[in-house]
Amino acid sequence: MTDTIKNTINRFATGYVFTSADFSLAEGKQNTITKVLNNMVAAGQISRLSKGRFYKPQMSKFGELPPDTSQIVKDLLEKNGKTLGYLTGYSIFNKFGLTTQVPVALQIAVKKEKKPVTRGNYRISFIIQQNTITKENIPVLQLLDCLRFFKNIPDAMPDDVCRRLLVLFKQLTPEQMNQAKRLALKYSPATIALLGAILETNNKNEDTSMLYKALNHQSSYKLNISNNLLSNQKRWHLQ
Repeated sequence: MTDTIKNTINRFATGYVFTSADFSLAEGKQNTITKVLNNMVAAGQISRLSKGRFYKPQMSKFGELPPDTSQIVKDLLEKNGKTLGYLTGYSIFNKFGLTTQVPVALQIAVKKEKKPVTRGNYRISFIIQQNTITKENIPVLQLLDCLRFFKNIPDAMPDDVCRRLLVLFKQLTPEQMNQAKRLALKYSPATIALLGAILETNNKNEDTSMLYKALNHQSSYKLNISNNLLSNQKRWHLQ
């Protein structure tokens, strides 16, 4: 059995996170599989991410590299083909070029509240997403989350973040643009206002009426963005 397990692991990609359930062996052998995996950890052949989760380490001149973020949380994002959530927060800020800070904490957007968990050096927390989450709308939801948490993006100036967001939203297809407007209606008023200002700045003919109507025009939102980047801030009650 040990050889069978080792041969299976040899076929895994470097950094692939696996559990005892990844081995096609006879039922009732889970304890034996776990014992073999623990022995391999002790021998330095594989690494443990957290209880019951292992991976093939990739080595660099600086030492062992951790698994890719998506591998660390993959079971929290999808199960049996069903989408459960998506990565958001600090890892997405970094991915989109809004900050150079490398995250040590991960955030996952989900439909229902969940308690934080720890895996390896990562603390994973969960953020409620009011919209239905699908594979198709995740890229747009991740962008909207950047607007939602605009003031929480670390090591970044508001103008730099806004400038990058203008580029990112300009890259959306017309279908994604319309999707963003619909999905934004379940976000905070500040998110709706910032989206409206960005879309109008990118395209003065963009129909933002549904966003404008969704706002309480007695409120204002302080984001400290320069008027030379968003000249329409007054219309959208941004300061």
